[in-house]
Amino acid sequence: MKGLFTLSLATTGNGTLSSIEIEISSDGASWTTVANLTTTPWLKHVDTTAYSNGTWTFRARAWDSAVENFTIWYSSGEFNIVNQVPVITSFALTNTGTGSGTTATDRAWYSLEANGTLGFTWGASDDDLTHASLVNVPGPGTPSDDGPGSLAYGWDWNTGAISEGTYNPRITVWDGSGLSVTKTMFIGIDRTAPSMSSPTIGDGGEWTDSTSIVISDLDSAADDGSGSGIDYIQILRDGVWSDITTSSTTLTFAEGEHQISMRAVDLVGNVGDSIVVDIKVDVSEPEGIGWTVDELTTSLVGAVNISYSAQDLGSGIDLDNSKIQYGFDLNGVGATPDQSGRWIDIGVTGLDGSMGLASWATKTRQYLMLRAVVTDEAGNELVTIPSAFQILPGLDLSWNASQTNVDRLVVRPGDTNGDIVITSLLEANQVHGGAVTVHLQSAPADRSADVDWTTKQTIVVEGGNLSDECLCELIVWDYVVPNTGQWDLRLVIDPNNVIDERDESNNNHHMMVTGASVSGIGVVTSFAPGIIALLLTGFAIAWYQKKKVTPPPS
Repeated sequence: MKGLFTLSLATTGNGTLSSIEIEISSDGASWTTVANLTTTPWLKHVDTTAYSNGTWTFRARAWDSAVENFTIWYSSGEFNIVNQVPVITSFALTNTGTGSGTTATDRAWYSLEANGTLGFTWGASDDDLTHASLVNVPGPGTPSDDGPGSLAYGWDWNTGAISEGTYNPRITVWDGSGLSVTKTMFIGIDRTAPSMSSPTIGDGGEWTDSTSIVISDLDSAADDGSGSGIDYIQILRDGVWSDITTSSTTLTFAEGEHQISMRAVDLVGNVGDSIVVDIKVDVSEPEGIGWTVDELTTSLVGAVNISYSAQDLGSGIDLDNSKIQYGFDLNGVGATPDQSGRWIDIGVTGLDGSMGLASWATKTRQYLMLRAVVTDEAGNELVTIPSAFQILPGLDLSWNASQTNVDRLVVRPGDTNGDIVITSLLEANQVHGGAVTVHLQSAPADRSADVDWTTKQTIVVEGGNLSDECLCELIVWDYVVPNTGQWDLRLVIDPNNVIDERDESNNNHHMMVTGASVSGIGVVTSFAPGIIALLLTGFAIAWYQKKKVTPPPS
């Protein structure tokens, strides 16, 4: 027996049968209920496919309601179940594609035009195949059954409007016993080319600092949507397309700006549009130009402005990653500032900034050390050689050269005729509240090297005299030329260097006077000051009398 058949039971005798029990067994010991019939006709449709192939036996007994008892068991005798479910040996497409199509994760993909033909083929083994059907094909529509009658073992399916997408065609094969088997293939139709976006060049910045360029994230830069998937990337260089099957590749470029073309190819051979990718290479560090720093003095209050000039002809300066560093040093040399012990960022990025101290006076004669860390857009870095800027005293005392002179250049020596008047103007560049000592010194003009200056007069300018609006002091000196000959005179500010000044070199003012001999009396009068000179001197003295005046010592 195979497939479906009808089991019928006949009865004889005079009893009243109300039901019949039917059981089946393959070994005569273990019985399984098939049915409990309660109405006539006593028939049961049995599906033998529910039982394994082999030797089986039915048995039946009836319930006699008149005597309220079962009849004995009646056996059908042994019979064989020989069902054979069809076995599908092949189910495939003759089209060229990629992928096995055995699972949804390994779908077979085809680049098929809308009016293309799908060539389905199938094969099965069974002793009485009847027909096969195919469903879930790319529509519209469904192909007619293959059979019954003659079998073509396939379909050439062409609707003229096959859409892109995924499909799961399913074949069902029947035999004459009514047995069937199904099988599904997983396919996709993809005729849309993939798209391409820019991958990661180098570390992702616009510029890179190496001639060996890593192009990465190619897998994520290419997109095939819901299609067959990306197979490889192509890169065009020097007119030749190269296939890249990995997610990254390394190419070599010279310094400068370059362009390459890239495109993606999917698994069924659809080629996407190319894009242009910029490759910018800069392996040269920035070029330093120089510093611009505000004047540094102990009188400075607050912050000092600092800037560094640099240029980069390649990628340009990256101000966000450039900075200025500073420190304090005693002698202005060395790689690391010895006072601060380290380099300190000025606190802002870029090459312009400022830094300040609570008191610059504590840094007198020290050096502000500066260096710049200059980074370009490619990541090349220049660390400049440290530069030193000395912090000088703010105060500077000096003689006003145009207002400091002697009244006579030639005189007769001695107390009677050798007296000259020296008018001098001491100036300060800023308010100075302390006292200032000044000397008048003389020495023979024809002296030898071992002859020193002789201090003739000492004047102490009182504290506060250099704090007014003028910031100056008029000092008048008397000097007697002792002997004939030429005499060098000089006025000296702060001879003992008690006051820390910005420029000590302008503390001396030199003059010269000549003592004429008696034999040269005839020419002395020509050196006497004229009336105009006397008048001018009188006007100058009258004007300065409005200021604080230090008279000559008595």
